[in-house]
Amino acid sequence: MSDDAPTTAPQRPSSFKNWLSLAGAIAAVGSLFAFVFLVAIDTFARAANPYLGILTYIVAPAFLILGLVLIISGWWVQRRQSARQPYGSDARMLAIDLSRPRDRRFLMIFGSGAVLFLLLTAFGSYQTYHFTESVEFCGQTCHGVMKPEFTTYHHSAHARVSCAECHIGSGASWYVKSKISGAYQVYATIFNKYDRPIPTPVKNLRPAQETCERCHWPEKFTGNLDRTYAHYLSDKKNTPVTVRLSLRVGGGQPGEGFFGGIHWHMNVANRVEYYASDPQRQTIPWIRMTSTATGEVRVYRTKEFVGEPPAGAIRVMDCMDCHNRPAHAYQTANEAVETDMALGKISTKLPNIKPTAVKALTRDYATSDQAFEGIAVMLRQKYQAAEEVAPTIAAVQRVYQENFFPRMKADWRTYPNNLGHKDWPGCFRCHDDKHRTVDGNLTVRSSDCTACHTILAQGRAEELTKIAPQGMEFKHPVGELDPELTCSDCHNGGIQGK
Repeated sequence: MSDDAPTTAPQRPSSFKNWLSLAGAIAAVGSLFAFVFLVAIDTFARAANPYLGILTYIVAPAFLILGLVLIISGWWVQRRQSARQPYGSDARMLAIDLSRPRDRRFLMIFGSGAVLFLLLTAFGSYQTYHFTESVEFCGQTCHGVMKPEFTTYHHSAHARVSCAECHIGSGASWYVKSKISGAYQVYATIFNKYDRPIPTPVKNLRPAQETCERCHWPEKFTGNLDRTYAHYLSDKKNTPVTVRLSLRVGGGQPGEGFFGGIHWHMNVANRVEYYASDPQRQTIPWIRMTSTATGEVRVYRTKEFVGEPPAGAIRVMDCMDCHNRPAHAYQTANEAVETDMALGKISTKLPNIKPTAVKALTRDYATSDQAFEGIAVMLRQKYQAAEEVAPTIAAVQRVYQENFFPRMKADWRTYPNNLGHKDWPGCFRCHDDKHRTVDGNLTVRSSDCTACHTILAQGRAEELTKIAPQGMEFKHPVGELDPELTCSDCHNGGIQGK
């Protein structure tokens, strides 16, 4: 045996030395860098962004897994190629020799690309973070079917509150729940299987105490609110009728000051539960009130309701039972027209403009373009060449654009608004003098006009200067009405003259 003979067999070079594994390593490092960067943003951000979880815990790990898969794939391919070659032969392994100008050049290009990739990963992660917390992301990118909600949101009092803050809120558990419940919505959107209109109320909406009350504090809501409502009769002269109210909002914390008013219903010192027999919660035959101070429990029910409601169908009353359209309220045809008449956008010089405009708005249209044309034709035929017609047509078309969505079959008639009682039952779902205790001795508080508001002034012109701090009796502009009627028995937001 020769002394020059090798004592050991030549070692195979590492199978990880290949371009595929190297590319996978760069992808894995980049995604790990993005993950750490996003975790830092999530930790130090002033406000929680639920959608950041998608990037941090789904997208970044997915790219990390992809990088690892590429590393292993490169190793497997290289190992198979090496197995077919004799020991010590060129198995097309990745070899970098810095003494060669070509290798130095390739290494510099690859290194520069890797650094640029990491910088772009950081920049892209940061920009994507901001985009996913935007309203446009919710209303346009992922939820094109949400055009009605997206449009009405921009005209709401919550137009500066992001969608996620109300629909998801903070915390991992509700983020996960929202994503699970949204899985079918994504499927329905992609395959055009979603409902038209989108059904409400949202069954899995997070309790208002965990979302609304992050900004709104019922215990501190005290005193009254002064509100003025301008209306017009559906007559030739477009007679104005105005009502000024003092709304008894109330609220407060028992034992620390004034307590009562409309916000008595909230879970400050009372627990109000109810059972609704219809999906939209407009028919409420059973109510239970529990005083947290005394422990007294009272159950009220309508005459027709017999037995007990299903335990799983009993709902604890919260903000959303009255403020059920806080960011997506559709104006009724009457309300929108009267608002523009008061602002001078719809001319009151045009005879009977209110019923005419309402009729133009509420006709059946297949598309918005068809509606714009139909509104213009109807108003021009009615008022011919009057100089007020052009701006009035533009105003009515804008009303339609902001409140009517034929593709989704959505307008105010689709979605009840429980705040108040004029065009929908609202307060009168419970305060209708028909809910009594089992012995029949007690009823839910009466629905008379002074229960929740005081009428300070009403009428027109000089009548509005006669303020009555003690309140006055409401006078309907069309005269005396049957006291058994509620407002929504006649008013529905779109009938001429209502």
